[in-house]
Parts: sequence; structure tokens; C-alpha cells
Amino acid sequence: MNFIDLIIVFVYLSILLGVGVYFLRKNQNAEDYFVGGRRMGALHVGLSVVATDVGGGFSIGLGGLGFMMGLSGAWMLFTGLVGAWLSAVLLIPRVFANPRFRGFTTFPQILGHFFDARVAVLAGVISAIGYIGFTSSQILAGAKLASASFPGLDMRTALLIMGLIVVFYTALGGIKAVIYTDTIQWIVLMLGLIFIGLPMGWVAIGGWDAIATTLEPEMVSLTNIGWATLVNWAFTIIPIWFVGMTLYQRIYACRDERTARRAWFIAGLFEWPVMAFMGVTLGLFARVAAEQGAFSSIGYATSAGLDPEMGLPLFLRTILPAGLLGLMMSAYFSAIMSTADSCLMAASGNVATDLIDRIIPISRDEKRFLRLCVILTFVLGAFALLLASFMENVLALMLYSYAFMVSGLLVPVLGGFFWRPSSPAGALGAMLAGGGTTLTLILLGTGLPYGLDPNLFGITASLIVFVSFSLLLPRRISDVAGAPSKG
Repeated sequence: MNFIDLIIVFVYLSILLGVGVYFLRKNQNAEDYFVGGRRMGALHVGLSVVATDVGGGFSIGLGGLGFMMGLSGAWMLFTGLVGAWLSAVLLIPRVFANPRFRGFTTFPQILGHFFDARVAVLAGVISAIGYIGFTSSQILAGAKLASASFPGLDMRTALLIMGLIVVFYTALGGIKAVIYTDTIQWIVLMLGLIFIGLPMGWVAIGGWDAIATTLEPEMVSLTNIGWATLVNWAFTIIPIWFVGMTLYQRIYACRDERTARRAWFIAGLFEWPVMAFMGVTLGLFARVAAEQGAFSSIGYATSAGLDPEMGLPLFLRTILPAGLLGLMMSAYFSAIMSTADSCLMAASGNVATDLIDRIIPISRDEKRFLRLCVILTFVLGAFALLLASFMENVLALMLYSYAFMVSGLLVPVLGGFFWRPSSPAGALGAMLAGGGTTLTLILLGTGLPYGLDPNLFGITASLIVFVSFSLLLPRRISDVAGAPSKG
């Protein structure tokens, strides 16, 4: 990478750290730190939601899907559109309708309201573990991008650099720094893809004629995908819109219900078709370039043996001139950090509010609790960085983290909102059965029928246990009067 590119990236990352320092001075308490004082607008929140959900993992991951399977990889983010709009219609109105939720800052507090403190603590543990894994996937995505873009930069050093930047500005600034930088980062990514990546990539490979003569026809088809893959994506990604701590923090941060619903509709449209097709198209361009021998100077005469997730950053490094490469890399670093910061904030909120404050109540001392939150964010960020150093595949790590949370948390939260016989025993059993089943199947690595994802079996186990235990042990610990009526 040219010296000019290095300067551009350095200046951009320095600005992000400056935003963190600015909001460190503005945050007065944990409510400012975690939910932005509950005064955020629809556009900022909507762009922050899509930046968080798509982010670097999906940006680099989508490039990898486009490299492997072509345009059909865009269907992955169609599940994001469905999840966002379902959440806007079914979940957000119920959250705002219950006055008891207005002081909450985390998702497990809602489960604590519906069930009891034990359920909230277990949900906090599951959510924190899932989001630490998700933070790791984003740091790994950034490291892959950096190591492919900067010749001579090894993966371990790239991990350290990306991890430190993400952890510092997130820990310092809290959710306000996250949301405002997400808005900037998403705009930077969109402009970079629209005005630099796509047009220059199209020209570099030789346009449609090169695509048609280099790739198989199914690579430019929307049907190059099996039903099992669609089912796996649907059961992994759609439910996260009902259990994602990052999303509940943004619901709480909105001024009112109308603002939150508008934000979610905006986020859904930006996920699909906007980001979905831009991401896989660039990955498709990278595949064409690889088959044309564009990467032969680094040992890849064709796409054989090349990590699909490295194809896109190598392609950008190959085709972009000095200056533009720095801008494009800044755009992708934007996407990566917009997800990593949100996930790190979510894990920190879970540990601080749902675990530590329940054992040692210190939230009444606002300044002391705020200092604890900042320290926790640093500590959990360091752990996420360590985890990233042991993983290789961004999309796999990200989907595993999704699956672990979804399989344990989806059924209890739907039961709490929509099924009156739900009980604490059912919720506890469902979380343990769902998360345990999914984790066991992942670790065993055994082939499942039709190639289905372990998460589907985890959700099924969670549902069976939840219904059975709720009917057999129906005693409710907490009164849910004031909640919206459940059918």
C-alpha cells in the first residue's frame, strides 16, 4: 500500500479515536453510556442498526459468498430485511407499550421482568458470550482486510492493531460514539462502494463480456443456492432481530415508538437489496479477476486454494491506485468497526448490568458504575481479541455466535411476549437445552441431515423443553401486569 493510502487510513482511524474521547467527556452516567440518553433520531439509529448488522463480517463475508457462489449469496441479507421488518411490526410496539421497560438498558432485563432474576442472569451470560464471539469475528475481518492490503503486515500484527483501535474508541465513548460513528462509517462505505469499488472493479475485469466468458452461468443467477442453505440462514439471522442486545439498546435509545419503527424499516431496505448485491457483486468481480490470473504474482494463478474471504481485499489492492485504495480500505474498516463497537458495547452492558450489578449493586453510584462499564469494555475487548487470534473464518465465527444466542434466547423471549403460560422453569430449561444442543452439535462436527444448521435443532429442542416445562411447572415468579396482552 502506498504511503498516501497509509496516511488516509491513519487520519480516518485517528478521527474515530477522537470521537471516543469527545463522548467520554459528554457521558454522565450508565444510561448515557449504554442507551444514549434515549433521545436518538430515526436516521442515526437506522443507519447504526444496518451498519451494526451488516458491518465488516457480512461485508467481507458477502465478498466471500460472491466469490464462491455468485449473486445468489445476496439472499443471505434478505433474511435481514425480513427480520428487521418483522421486529418493527411485532416487537417494537410491545416494548414501547410496557411502561416498565422504559428504564431498561439491556435485553435480559426484559426476560427478568417476564420470568425472574435467574432467567435474566442466564440470558446475560448467553448474550455476553455470543457478542464477545461476534466482536471477535469483526476484529478478524479487519485483520484479514489489513493483512491483504498492506504487504508485509502479518495476520497477528493486523489483529492487534484492529483490536486496539476498536476497543479504545468504543470503551471511551459508549453508545453515542458508536451510533454517531456508525452513521459516518455507513455513509463512507456506501460512497466507497458506489463511486470507487464497483465502477473500477467493472472496468478492471473487462465488464460483462469477461464475466460471461470466465464464470459458469449459475454464478450470475439468483437460484444457485439450495433450500437447506436458505433455511439455515433464515433460522440463524431472522431471530437475532428479536434477541439481539445491540438492537434492544437502539430501541431504548430512540425517542419514541415511531422513531424506532422508522429506523428499523430504513435498516431493512439498506440491508437488502442495497448492501446485499453490492457486496456479492464485488466478490464476483474478485472471482473473475482471480480466474484471469490477476493474483498470480502472489501465488494464485486461479481461484484454487485462495481463501474466498481474501479474494475481495486482494482484488481491491490489485486494481485501485494510490489514494483511492486508502479511501476504499477506510470504507471497509468503517464497516468492520461499526459492528465490532456495537457488539462490544452489548457484551459490556450484559456483564455490567445483568451480571455484576445483580451480585454487587453499584449502579446507584452513577460515576462509579460508569467507570466500571468503561473498564469492562476494555477487558472484554481484550478477550475478544484473544479469541480472534484462534479463528480463521469470519463468516463461520459470526454465524456460530448468532446461532448460540438465537437457539438459547429466541423461544423464551417469544414466549414472554406472546404466550401467557410461559414460566421461569420453561425459560431456564429452554435456554440450556437450546444453547447446549447447538453448541454440542457444533463441537462434535458431525454431519446433520440435509446439511441443516445445528441452530435449527437447538431451537427445536428449546421449544420442546419450553412448552413442556411451562405446562408442567407453571408457577410464575413475576407479575407481568402492564405488559401487552398475549394471545
